[in-house]
Amino acid sequence: MAQVALVTGTSSGMGLHTAVGLAAKGVQVVATLRDPTKAGTLRAAAIGAGVQLDVRALDVTDVAGARACLDAVLATYGQIDILVNNAGRGSVASLEQLTMDDLRAQLEVNYLGVAALTQLVLPHMRRAGRGRIVTVTSVGGVVGQPFADAYCAAKFAVEGLMQSLAPVVAHFGIGVSVVEPGAVASEFVANVAGVVTPQGEPTLPDPAGDDDPYAGMLRSYLARTRSAFAAAQSPADAAAVIIDAATTDSPRFRWQTSPLATGFAGLSLADLDGGRVLGQTAGWVQQG
Repeated sequence: MAQVALVTGTSSGMGLHTAVGLAAKGVQVVATLRDPTKAGTLRAAAIGAGVQLDVRALDVTDVAGARACLDAVLATYGQIDILVNNAGRGSVASLEQLTMDDLRAQLEVNYLGVAALTQLVLPHMRRAGRGRIVTVTSVGGVVGQPFADAYCAAKFAVEGLMQSLAPVVAHFGIGVSVVEPGAVASEFVANVAGVVTPQGEPTLPDPAGDDDPYAGMLRSYLARTRSAFAAAQSPADAAAVIIDAATTDSPRFRWQTSPLATGFAGLSLADLDGGRVLGQTAGWVQQG
């Protein structure tokens, strides 16, 4: 039987292209999203590629629902060979501007939801003696960035979880990888602010008025971010790396989706005293 992959967050962007791309490689893909009524773009992409997807509802923050979804997939196919944790949520605010509920919301989607789904699939992969778990994190999972406090914290956490898990489950034939995209031209940026321009291009919120002590720094950060996303990698190109990580015969733990992402992640991974990262990101919030 063909391999079976479960992919989260497939309504658009990298998740959509990952689901369709895996199916094009002969994998039976269960493409999940919170609201299946929003699967029109996904289904159209599958038809355009000449592939079939099994589209199902899955909210990664609902552990009981996730368990029910996994049980149903196993009842249908008898196996799950690949798990791609792609669902994610963004946030733009510095710590003083965040509520505890904001912090918890980031952890629920970007960390705890990933942990719960991975935990649910592990017994089946362990008993099968094989499996591949790929978690889409971000360069923000290795490089802390201004006004991404909650987001980077959750992504750092999930990278630590996966790096700790990897050598243990390798004993059962299970490979664990993280994929670190940089700027990707998708609806993810729009979802940070909950707004899209009339042309369908993502935008970010304008900072608060000048009486906000963070306003000038946020304005500088947003200008830099808009510039970065103007030259962003396509979601299809980023998804190609996710697919490679999920199917390669030569797996590794850490993958970046572009040379720019590799260079940026390398700032932190080779930065033993932290000075290189802070030296670069300080310029992002320089006023005037």
